[in-house]
Amino acid sequence: MNLDQLYALIAPDMKAVDAVIRQQLHSDVVLVRQVAEYIVNSGGKRLRPALVLLSAGALGYQGTRHHELAAVVEFIHTATLLHDDVVDESSLRRGRDTANALFGNAASVLVGDFLYSRAFQMMVTVGNMRVMEVLSSATNIIAEGEVLQLMNCHDADVDEVRYLQVIHYKTAKLFEAATQLGAILGGASPEIEAGLAAYGMHVGTAFQLIDDVLDYSGEEAETGKHLGDDLAEGKPTLPLIYAMQHGTTEQAAAVRHAIEEGGRDDFPAVLAAIRATGALEHTRAQAKVEVAKAEAAIAALPPSTYKDSLLELSSFAVARSY
Repeated sequence: MNLDQLYALIAPDMKAVDAVIRQQLHSDVVLVRQVAEYIVNSGGKRLRPALVLLSAGALGYQGTRHHELAAVVEFIHTATLLHDDVVDESSLRRGRDTANALFGNAASVLVGDFLYSRAFQMMVTVGNMRVMEVLSSATNIIAEGEVLQLMNCHDADVDEVRYLQVIHYKTAKLFEAATQLGAILGGASPEIEAGLAAYGMHVGTAFQLIDDVLDYSGEEAETGKHLGDDLAEGKPTLPLIYAMQHGTTEQAAAVRHAIEEGGRDDFPAVLAAIRATGALEHTRAQAKVEVAKAEAAIAALPPSTYKDSLLELSSFAVARSY
């Protein structure tokens, strides 16, 4: 199943979200508009906004605030991408030049700041203190996750616990916030809200695990990024951690050297170690465990087409090739 099929149920809502995004991107400063529109319109999956819409729909929400909050979540995500690409010195995202490659680092950082602040302006207009609490907390934790990842770069002693902490902070937290927002708008009980939040966290974790698999196995035309980007940046992801733990002394040494030095020179040796140890299969298996936890977390939701779509979306997080 592809994303178009998954989003069929919320297609009108997604169009409404896109309209909000276009409206809220307006700025009298031309460069702000250019950079923001370039990154927002660069073909992202819109998974996080979809989770807001599906979660609200699963609880029978009938208003339009979920459109605004879905746009807020997408702005926060987009701001992190702009900052990420500067920190990582990336030149390719979603098959296109990154904003920093096209407009420069300074413009990317500053427009990222604009998107964060615009997201908070929009958040205030919703007028719900619980919404502001969830989003402000999530944004703060995401920033901590970015710093944690920076600290872990080129550190070959990072273990699975530290790796998962970065995922939970940097990626899964915004998924968790997205589903929790839908629950809040839908007036969910504390138990259902907690279940939807847990669903988002587990799906977000699975999503990042598969991203880390695709960095060593994906087709560049599909993933829109260069294979081995994480290795070049010295990021110790789960495939590398597992290969070091289960490979030969020589394989572990090759992976360790690659993490500590960065670059792409060691990519062939690292890829061989990953394949020999079954590191990608292990990482996929861990992602499936996360999906099973996500599905269990929303078992108490009443039956609906929205709940079915949430379950299908969690399966997509693991089965995808891009």
